Amino acid sequence: MTIHISEDALDDLNEGFLFYDAQASGLGDYFTSCLRADIERLRFSAGSHRIVEDDYHRVLSRVFPYGIFYTIEPPAVIIWAVIDLRRDPGWIRQKLGGI
Repeated sequence: MTIHISEDALDDLNEGFLFYDAQASGLGDYFTSCLRADIERLRFSAGSHRIVEDDYHRVLSRVFPYGIFYTIEPPAVIIWAVIDLRRDPGWIRQKLGGI
């Protein structure tokens, strides 16, 4: 499967990078590397994750407290959001509803 990352998801990844990079030098790069690996795994595992809102599947990052929200539109996986799961659940639902 091919993977497409929406502009919103790229913005989410950039926000995460900036947050973690401000915490410690190099941590932002580690965050980006880990999330990219999580996204790449979707080539083989897309569709096997829980549907959490409407048609959005959610895969959990293996290292950081982030969820990757995606839909499947064959032959592609569309990444719509990459969200820090420590946020208010209502905020997350609202964000997904606005996509």
